[in-house]
Amino acid sequence: MTSQRVVVTGASSGIGAATVALFREKGYEVLGVARRADRLTELARRTGADVFAADLTSDDDVAALAEYVRSNGGAQILINNAGGAFGLASVEESSTEDWLNMYNINVLGTKRVISALLPTLRRSTPAGQTASIVGITSIAGHTAYEGGGGYNAAKFAERALLEVLRLELSGEPIRVIEIAPGMVHTEEFSLVRFGGDQARADSVYAEVPNPLTAEDIAEAIVHAVELPAHVNIDHLTVKPVAQAAPYKVAKGDLNMKR
Repeated sequence: MTSQRVVVTGASSGIGAATVALFREKGYEVLGVARRADRLTELARRTGADVFAADLTSDDDVAALAEYVRSNGGAQILINNAGGAFGLASVEESSTEDWLNMYNINVLGTKRVISALLPTLRRSTPAGQTASIVGITSIAGHTAYEGGGGYNAAKFAERALLEVLRLELSGEPIRVIEIAPGMVHTEEFSLVRFGGDQARADSVYAEVPNPLTAEDIAEAIVHAVELPAHVNIDHLTVKPVAQAAPYKVAKGDLNMKR
């Protein structure tokens, strides 16, 4: 059992919910944060986690979250998981509104939460221990692909934010960790990206042997923060074996060449 407290954003489904569940299994105190209060209520019932409903695109909501964390025991670990993709149109034809929404949640949402909670992480971490800030980006933040313009731009920016933060926190016992998942088959990511078109969302994963699960990424997150306090994983890319790049995914069975 551990007395450390973890804040996980984007906790209502997918990677965030799986991360909350795994930290709870390991005995951490966990605060799950998301917009959808009904989903959070179910998460709390299932895992025993504390929950807080907040829209990370709202300065007021993030300020309320920070005050809640500060006044309820603080935190030593922050998992910035909230994010998402909207659309797969070309740079020429894509919606500016989609780009704005992606930047707001993936980049500014991460910035808001870090700015609001960093003072509490400092106060909550005992001398001789290390605080951890984890950002869940994407391989889309490292490799561009056709149709990914807005999401690529947002995730490249989120990645840069984390790299700058690591430089700015140099000299303090605070780890800054980037975890960049590849293809993860969750219930909502592609469904949201394609505006609720279930058939199109399902086609992304059709015939792909063993895409990652939310639980796979949760395992990577927990592993990164449970390493010895002097160890920092700057950047961890996690892809299924079937995915060589965002634009190159094997379909059907994987077979050795003989």
